[in-house]
Amino acid sequence: MGFAETFFNWGVFVSSLPLLLSGLKVTLQLGLISIVFGLVFGLVIALVRIYAVRPLSLVAKVYTDVFRSIPLLVLLIVVYYALPFVGVRLSPFMSSAVALVFVSGAYAAEIFRAGIEAIPKGQFEASQALGLGYRHMMADVVLPQAVRIVIPPLTNNSINVIKDTALASVVAMPDLLKQATQAQALEANPTPLIVAALMYVALLWPMVLFVGRLEKRYRRGER
Repeated sequence: MGFAETFFNWGVFVSSLPLLLSGLKVTLQLGLISIVFGLVFGLVIALVRIYAVRPLSLVAKVYTDVFRSIPLLVLLIVVYYALPFVGVRLSPFMSSAVALVFVSGAYAAEIFRAGIEAIPKGQFEASQALGLGYRHMMADVVLPQAVRIVIPPLTNNSINVIKDTALASVVAMPDLLKQATQAQALEANPTPLIVAALMYVALLWPMVLFVGRLEKRYRRGER
């Protein structure tokens, strides 16, 4: 059996495509949920760390430090296999989403914090001089400027979240990698794994190019 027939077998591709598409759908759902909730959670944690009273700020700091230190695979195994011992049972999808949100939220919190703290203090002083309250100052002055700074690293973080969804296969969640592995076993051919890899590239490459364009535009804006 030649190289093309082994790794790019058309018959295997056709027969395994429905399974791969179902896995891609689950990967996209998990990635989208984890990214959205991770961003929201991260923003809240960043604001608590910067502006809350010291005890809450310390809790937020500990959270970001701890969850950026824990390997996602370890956290996923703990959530799925250990929590049932304390009466908390989550489905593979929910376990994966919880682990991804907690980890991506920790990274997003640091990104948001860095972006907010990069805003010149004069912007805060001008907002106070205009009589703006905290909510209006953040919504109308600070966050719009911070978003411009944090979009590139947040997009990079989102790319990592989508790649990390592949780890959900360890808890038997039918994501793209899990379905590709199953199809590879059924067909006794590695073509499904090659196709899954190409699907990941097709999904993530545009996001990588988007980040590059944003970073170039931001550097031009600084000059």
